[in-house]
Amino acid sequence: MDSDLAMVVGIVLAVLSIPSILSAVTDRRSPRASAITILIAGGLIVFALRENPGRYSFESLPEVFVSVAADFMP
Repeated sequence: MDSDLAMVVGIVLAVLSIPSILSAVTDRRSPRASAITILIAGGLIVFALRENPGRYSFESLPEVFVSVAADFMP
């Protein structure tokens, strides 16, 4: 798996799990599925950071998202 793709998928999974966590907390349930999703997202992000240590910063993340999206365009 490409490290850019791992970073993008990890960030997207982390962002999408936030509503699930909030829903579980407000309904007084344990957020099991959300916690697993956050762990997977964190693992993907850590994998990407270990593969390319100096590649990612807040300024370069939009470029990474665009390059991953461009890879999937025909």
